[in-house]
Amino acid sequence: MKTPFEGAGLHFVTRLDVLRDLTANAGMTTLWSLRNYRLLFSASAISNLGDGVSALAFPWLATLITRDPMLIAMVAFATRLPWLLFSIPAGVWTDRMDRRRLMVQADLVRMLLTFGVVAVILSAPEFPVARAELYIAAISVLAFLLGSAEVLRDNAAQTALPAVVSADQLEQANGQLWSIEQIMGSFVGPPLAGLLIATAVPAPFVLDAASFALAAGLVWCMAIAPRLNSKRRSWLIEAREGITWLRWHRIILQLAIMLGLMNTVSLMTLTVLILYSQEILGLGAAGHGLLLTAGAAGGVAGGLLCPNIAARLGRRASLLIALALLGAALAVIWIATSVWLVAVALFIEMFAALLWNVVTVSYRQRLIPDELLGRVNSLYRFFGWGMMPFGALIGGAIVSLVEPTVGRESALRLPYLLGAGGMGAIWLYAWQQLRL
Repeated sequence: MKTPFEGAGLHFVTRLDVLRDLTANAGMTTLWSLRNYRLLFSASAISNLGDGVSALAFPWLATLITRDPMLIAMVAFATRLPWLLFSIPAGVWTDRMDRRRLMVQADLVRMLLTFGVVAVILSAPEFPVARAELYIAAISVLAFLLGSAEVLRDNAAQTALPAVVSADQLEQANGQLWSIEQIMGSFVGPPLAGLLIATAVPAPFVLDAASFALAAGLVWCMAIAPRLNSKRRSWLIEAREGITWLRWHRIILQLAIMLGLMNTVSLMTLTVLILYSQEILGLGAAGHGLLLTAGAAGGVAGGLLCPNIAARLGRRASLLIALALLGAALAVIWIATSVWLVAVALFIEMFAALLWNVVTVSYRQRLIPDELLGRVNSLYRFFGWGMMPFGALIGGAIVSLVEPTVGRESALRLPYLLGAGGMGAIWLYAWQQLRL
């Protein structure tokens, strides 16, 4: 963080005092005195570097195989489908099992699956066009399995955080974790992926696998007191307890459904972004990676500033502002004619997403009882993330269906116009119905 320059004669010790005061006000000093938090933070940083690399590498790999937007959308669909299929079972497992061990096992599985992607690439270095469907199917299966492991890992990590920090530290901890995820996952990862792909197509996936292994080791070193589990009962009974709790807490159910609609819009636009970047903006792999860093910068700023914004404005006002900014960002991308304008829109979009996340995740972690946290979190993500794969398919289908009528460029822009309208409708609902 840079402080304002106040004169050439400012003493070094004064700058240190200012920096110490800023970090203390942000909660950094207290949080960083917690060993478990340091390990969890470091593991998140490393695993999200790998995620950021693969976030560019997977769709770029798909475009090397085919230019068909529906086939490219299938990879995104397969990646997100596990959130629909496995969110509820993952919640039961999270509340039954040692959450630390579950995170370690999930990361090790992701490491092995990522090496599987490397094997597919090496088996066909030039990807014959005649067999595009076969290779897309193989990549999609591996993406589905990776997404399944991610469901378990992410649900366990978010559920474990209240056992790592105190309740009054949740906003700061979530803000810092979201910030480092953005720094590594979107600010560092995509440009690095662009450079690695230019060197060798398998290279980013090798780095991704190594990041999962290192993250697993860091989480293994955490020391979290074992939870006192009640007698294990039927899976359906345990799942029903989470469903009953969520049904009687209308606000959290509202937020979950709103998040599902928002993520549908987000995946609809994100799926076509790779083609938008290549064909409208004329960017290569490295350029696209740099473009994604604009969104990461918004995420970093959001992680640092949004806890204070939420405290100052209140939860409801913060969420309404986030929704308005999300819609505005998509509208800008719809009409944008320059890379810089798209970069600004991505910055605003990610800042708004972080404002939404900091408010809603902390609210949820504080309100849900620990013995139900895994199950209710997973149900929340069932609604909030389970609709994402359909957003990916919708994005690919829109482009494929309207392209013969309006042309390729207009077809690639249309999801952003529809997305802006969708965010506007969600904002109107929140303004009328959401009461925090």
